[in-house]
Amino acid sequence: MIDNSQKVAGELNISFKQVSAVVSLLDEGATVPFISRYRKEVTGSLDEVQIATIRDRIEQLRELEKRREAILKSIEKQEKLTPELEAEINKASTLAELEDIYLPYKPKRKTKASVAKEKGLEILAKRLFDLESLDVELVAGEFINEELGVNSVEEALQGARDIIAEWVNENQEARKKMRAYYEKEAIIGSKLIKGKEEEGQKFKDYFEWEEPLSKIPSHRLLALRRGEKEMILALDVAPPEGAAVALLENLFVTKETETAQQVKLAIADSYKRLLKPSMETEMRVATKLKADEEAINVFAENLRKLLLAAPLGQKNVLALDPGFRTGCKVVVLNKQGKLLHNDAIYPNEPQKRIAESGAVVKHLVEKFEVEAIAIGNGTASRETEKFVKDLGLPKSILVLMVNESGASIYSASEVAREEFPDHDVTVRGAVSIGRRLMDPLAELVKLDAKSIGVGQYQHDVDQNALKHGLDDVVMSCVNSVGVELNTASKELLSYVSGLGPQLAKSIVTFRNENGPFKDRSSLTKVPRLGDKAFEQAAGFLRIQSSKNPLDKSAVHPESYGIVEKMAKDLGCTVNDLMSNGDLRNKINLKNYITDKVGLPTLTDIVDELARPGRDPRESFEVFNFQDGVNEMSDLKVGMVLPGLVTNVTNFGAFVDIGVHQDGLVHISHLSDSFVKNPADVVAVQQKVTVTVTEVDINRKRIALSMKSDPFGKAPAKKSQPKPKRQDEKASEGDLQHKLSQLKGMFNG
Repeated sequence: MIDNSQKVAGELNISFKQVSAVVSLLDEGATVPFISRYRKEVTGSLDEVQIATIRDRIEQLRELEKRREAILKSIEKQEKLTPELEAEINKASTLAELEDIYLPYKPKRKTKASVAKEKGLEILAKRLFDLESLDVELVAGEFINEELGVNSVEEALQGARDIIAEWVNENQEARKKMRAYYEKEAIIGSKLIKGKEEEGQKFKDYFEWEEPLSKIPSHRLLALRRGEKEMILALDVAPPEGAAVALLENLFVTKETETAQQVKLAIADSYKRLLKPSMETEMRVATKLKADEEAINVFAENLRKLLLAAPLGQKNVLALDPGFRTGCKVVVLNKQGKLLHNDAIYPNEPQKRIAESGAVVKHLVEKFEVEAIAIGNGTASRETEKFVKDLGLPKSILVLMVNESGASIYSASEVAREEFPDHDVTVRGAVSIGRRLMDPLAELVKLDAKSIGVGQYQHDVDQNALKHGLDDVVMSCVNSVGVELNTASKELLSYVSGLGPQLAKSIVTFRNENGPFKDRSSLTKVPRLGDKAFEQAAGFLRIQSSKNPLDKSAVHPESYGIVEKMAKDLGCTVNDLMSNGDLRNKINLKNYITDKVGLPTLTDIVDELARPGRDPRESFEVFNFQDGVNEMSDLKVGMVLPGLVTNVTNFGAFVDIGVHQDGLVHISHLSDSFVKNPADVVAVQQKVTVTVTEVDINRKRIALSMKSDPFGKAPAKKSQPKPKRQDEKASEGDLQHKLSQLKGMFNG
């Protein structure tokens, strides 16, 4: 296998030694979190993002090498591989270059050119292509052969032009120049397919649309492609045809002769019939990959913020899944999230059994010493919130709204059925709402990340790439927080470095059969959990009940000896070292440096001793929506309201203001300053203050602003480039409407 470390090092501006070390560790089975946390000396303290980038690029290059090997074998099998051709293939640095070289040798079905060659017209084609000075018709007449199917001069010339067209299409230089031209000048355009006006209203903005392919944002490209997939829009990707053909003519027609006219005809045919479709396909693939990458990055960043949302912590929680006709499902969970009780109440329309429902809630609060009440933010949420707040419960009891996105999917999942086989989906959904308040990360890992709904066009991007990207985020979050070995679900454990679903299941089974793990070392007793898995996982697992205080920390067992030596040198215990800052300050780290352990690891160890098992998530803060603003009908333009960011996209952010319909803060209204990337300004779960700028109840559209003066006339500091299109007179209100439409599309 070719070592691509040097190439990757140059691309990422990282030393060869660092890249080579990362590649070796990955090939040995190490995970990204483990390498970034416990192998800093080896990698030069590369972070997770850098390590993941190295991993992905190495995988790409290895796929390229596989393709190179397949091409060499194919040409060798044809007995056409020369030393010069082999050198050229080995020199190719991109897949496009490789495929261009291979194109003339690629096995083809019957083509116009191959038919013409069978008719003996290749010699004529060569003479024309060489721009010889000759009487074209006279020479072409020499190739008339009725037995071979060449019955006229025109048939001979047409066959020769077919061969030339294929030569032009397979010319490496022509393809390279055309590819560069497409990348720079191609226009993507869309038109409505006749008869689809009514069916395609959500794509109305794109019935007549045109803009440079190089500038189209990812969300718009994915919208156009969805319109095409749903057979509403017809797409075209190409630069001006005349200029493209002229580019080819300049390459092949170096003098004006009678034969040049035939070559020009062949070039025009080659472009229209062969090169244009080929280049359009390439551009579609390349831009789709880029759009997918951007969309996945948006989703991943949103997911990270959601997973790392501040946990309420271990509290006795009463959770409510609100409803009207079907009532509100009530569950009570203990501090560990165990279901203690479930019930149903009917405080809302149409029953309005307020007194009876209130008595049930008060009784449960008192009986189970409830410390917080979680209310799902779906149907009837604000009405249920008002009902609870009007009960006169002790002020120490927090009443909090919880985003229930995905709770219904969890409640119907195999995971939920396995955990609660004797309860229906309504009970499971309420449990999920309560647990999500206590520990969002532990609960959300039970869901397929795509169902959480914090991305853009997640159903339109490459699903394998999406899963790969989101799994990276979940693993990163789980391992950065750490997992309590004796209480974690198998879903949570499966994301711990080095474990996976099967080992996670084995751990839970072993725990159920043998009781809680007493220390980290006893993890090795789990069947099929070998030394490598233990090495990768141990540092991210916590055992609060262990006699060894280091088992509660992120100090890896391989470093326990170092900590014990530090304590021994200071004449104290490890516990003393962890509880006494003065003792830790006396540690001279240089005394513990070895050929394998350096200052980065030693610094991490001392930091961890100071705050063992610290949770990197922010402290929990109570958030409440504006009282009296419960429905869209309560909104008025100009209202200033508290809100919670529910989704961030390339074109803005969606904000929950407590009216059962998220509002859109368009990118131009996120800040008084110019904003290029919304993620630089806002994040999922962020608490914000917004101004209502437009309300359309019929279409359920709410436009919001985070500007200090959203209705001001002052010019923006920097205007955004506008796409080329036929109608560029859209008002600000139209823009809000159009961008709001996008939400419907990418959540579809």
